[in-house]
Amino acid sequence: MDNGDFHFLGFKEAVENLIATDVTPRTHEAIDRIFMDIGNINRESMANIPDCQIEEMAVNLWNWAITKKIGLVINEEQKTKLRHVACKLIRMCEYPDASEESIQRQILMNMKTGKGWVNVGNVVLADDFFQYAVTSLEQLYFKLTQKSPTEEHVIMQKTAVEKDLLKVLSYQAEAAVVQGDFQRASGYILRCKDMLMRLPHMACYLHAVCYNFGIQTYRQNKYEESSFWLSQSYDIGKMDRNSVEPEMLAKVLRLLATVYLDWDSSEYYDKALNIINIANKEQLHPVGLLLKVKILLMGKITNEELFRALMDILHFGMSMNFCLNIAKLLMDHERESVGFYFLKIICEHFKSSEDTSRAQLFHIDMLLQRKEELFAKEKIEEVIIGHQTGKPLASELIRYFHSIIWRQAARSYEVQNFDDALHWYGYSLRFYAADQSDLDLAKLQRNMASCYLHLGQFDKAKEAIIEAAQRDPRNIFTQYYIFKISIVEGNSARALQAIITLEYLLMAQQQLENNVSTMRSSGVMLLSFASQLALENGQEIVAVIALENLAKLSEDPQQVLTALKCLVHLFLPRVSQMPESENKRKEVNRLLAYFSTALLKFPQLFEGEACPLISKINEAHWFRKAAWNLALQCEKDPLSMREFFILSYKLSQFCPSDQVILIAQKTCLLMATAIDLEQGRKASTALEQTCLLNRALDVICKCRNIWNLLKTTGDFSGDPCETLLLLYEFEARTKLNDPLLDHFLAPMWELPHLESKTFEIIAALAMEMPACYPSIALRALKKALFFHKRKESIDVLRYSKCMRSLVNLLVPDGVPNTELCPMEEIWGSFEDALMFISRTEGYPEMEIVWLMIKSWNIGILLYSRRMYVSTEKWCGLSLRLLDYLGPLKSAYETQVNILYSELVEALDKNRGSAFNEE
Repeated sequence: MDNGDFHFLGFKEAVENLIATDVTPRTHEAIDRIFMDIGNINRESMANIPDCQIEEMAVNLWNWAITKKIGLVINEEQKTKLRHVACKLIRMCEYPDASEESIQRQILMNMKTGKGWVNVGNVVLADDFFQYAVTSLEQLYFKLTQKSPTEEHVIMQKTAVEKDLLKVLSYQAEAAVVQGDFQRASGYILRCKDMLMRLPHMACYLHAVCYNFGIQTYRQNKYEESSFWLSQSYDIGKMDRNSVEPEMLAKVLRLLATVYLDWDSSEYYDKALNIINIANKEQLHPVGLLLKVKILLMGKITNEELFRALMDILHFGMSMNFCLNIAKLLMDHERESVGFYFLKIICEHFKSSEDTSRAQLFHIDMLLQRKEELFAKEKIEEVIIGHQTGKPLASELIRYFHSIIWRQAARSYEVQNFDDALHWYGYSLRFYAADQSDLDLAKLQRNMASCYLHLGQFDKAKEAIIEAAQRDPRNIFTQYYIFKISIVEGNSARALQAIITLEYLLMAQQQLENNVSTMRSSGVMLLSFASQLALENGQEIVAVIALENLAKLSEDPQQVLTALKCLVHLFLPRVSQMPESENKRKEVNRLLAYFSTALLKFPQLFEGEACPLISKINEAHWFRKAAWNLALQCEKDPLSMREFFILSYKLSQFCPSDQVILIAQKTCLLMATAIDLEQGRKASTALEQTCLLNRALDVICKCRNIWNLLKTTGDFSGDPCETLLLLYEFEARTKLNDPLLDHFLAPMWELPHLESKTFEIIAALAMEMPACYPSIALRALKKALFFHKRKESIDVLRYSKCMRSLVNLLVPDGVPNTELCPMEEIWGSFEDALMFISRTEGYPEMEIVWLMIKSWNIGILLYSRRMYVSTEKWCGLSLRLLDYLGPLKSAYETQVNILYSELVEALDKNRGSAFNEE
């Protein structure tokens, strides 16, 4: 058995498993596998399998795809794939003497499979199945012609074959249309049309097919092709008037006329007009009449000819709405004289109808759109009087009336003719006399209040807005106008309350509704106007609340940042002039909140495309510089200072990383670290100190990365950043009792650029509580002294202080620390000091006295331990130091000599035991 046999057996098993298993969400995977495999299988690969088994498998697969209710799991494309596989299997079982039933089954399967591929959009695969169906139909027709041509059932079978052939040809045409092959598609349809002589009952079917092609190509703006298909649809439809209704023929013609208009209204004007006349004869329909008027308006028809055509339309008994649409069409094509005259006739024609008012309102609308205001006002008065004297408008028409009036008022408002706008609003107000509960009345009062405000008529504006507030107090625009009037009157408290209410309404609405984008957008716009108005009128407190709400509620990052900039501008002078107090602390916290909000908005700003990149970068620069300046102003408030430095650093990350920005970032982080360490020294609990020190280490890590990047941009040999980072990290690690401290220090001892002062600081930090690393301090002090002595110009004072620190470390409380350092090394340090003093001028006398006393006390300590030789050595050192005193020598010389004489006597008495001390 070769590989092909194995492959087919796996395929056969997959098909059988699919048919035998219930439909599951994974069924589509099995279908895809079978569909992919069928392309690799042919009859030779399964030569040992009888045709009957293959045919049975194909039929079972086909029936399973049809009979199972699997639409929810398997879509049309997957069903078509199964049919595809079944057809391919059936083809493998072909033989010359196939029965008519077998051929008919193949025809049916290939037709349905091809149509399925067309329906799912794969016309390339469909063509193969259609062609195969045509070949099979021809084979079947040949078989039928071999029989007696006079037998009735044979004639019926041949007719059925021709019917199927027509359908397959129409399917092929459909596939060609989808592929954009007009020549092939038209060829198939014309062949089908020729077959209608023998199959007249198929005319209705082919008529619908051509109509659908016409719609499809029209939507693609293929007007020439669309006109062909629609013409064919009409011609074919006329062949079977028993099946194709006149309504459908008229519909085809109306679309054909539209195609000619869209194609080229000037060239095909006569055709379009002729076609629409035929359509209206087939079926008189409003759409056809309206289309005829459209066509006439595109020609050079005179007003008199046009009017005669309109009079004909009136005789057809069309509805008022239709007639008004015709009038609107006339107006849109600048045939106003005909349009208004036609409107007059319409009103007269329908005067007994309840819809007369609709025509009147439409007439008013058209007059106002064409600026015939005087005539429109007369008509408006007629409508209002009629409404008040027994001819009330329906509620729908009342809304139409208001929309017309308000639109006209809005036009006047836009050109700042506020008196005229109020005049138009007055018409609308007269209609509300009968219905005071309509919320639109509150909107009308607000609009009128706005006009009064522009005219400076504040009392009337206030009266109007009070009316609006009584009817619609929860409206954001009502609250805005209350705010606006309050600002003008100088009533800060009321203005502030209006802003608070406005915020409450917006927040409440946001919680109640899922889609409040329109109201939120309007509310944000009002807050923006309110803040600007408050600032213009010197109401800073009110402006601050409005700006804060704007920053909180706006979804536009640029708008939020602009509001925050205004707030910072308002608070900066105030904060800088305030003395240190709790109030100042509150104001600083407020500023911190503003900058934190800005920081959150910058990612959104840079994601959007509303403004240029340079503008976004400038915004970031402004906020980082402002945060930096505020940090410098918080000298007496280190916690706030740190927060502003960190904010400045984070904001600078939205700026290009040039040298200036890197220096600023480095400085911000160094300052923040210094503050964390200082706060760590003052921490009241161990936990608080640990948190602060760990935070400092995190900042140090970021700063070191920036420093390494900064060094690549230029020469920074004079910058102390690296030394500071080393000291900051050392302090944090020592106080955290870091077990990796020695590993951290290992490279430090070999750094060539460190100075004596750095080592002095390291020594001090190593012993600053809670740290206690005397061995590190000792090594650091030795390094410091070494560097001091290497300098050309020695700072004697600093050297003496460093030596004092070393001695204090070696001899704490007057007792030599032999665990830290042997006595020989301690002695060596004193001798080094003596040698330095002997060779250097200006060594502080008090430091020499201090060393002299330390040396003497060590000697006395050793005497108490019966170490007489060492005693004499240390006390002798004290006498040698005495020789280098200046003015103070006389004060100490007599006393020291007396003490030393007494000591020598004591040593002489115990000389014998002196040799046993070491």
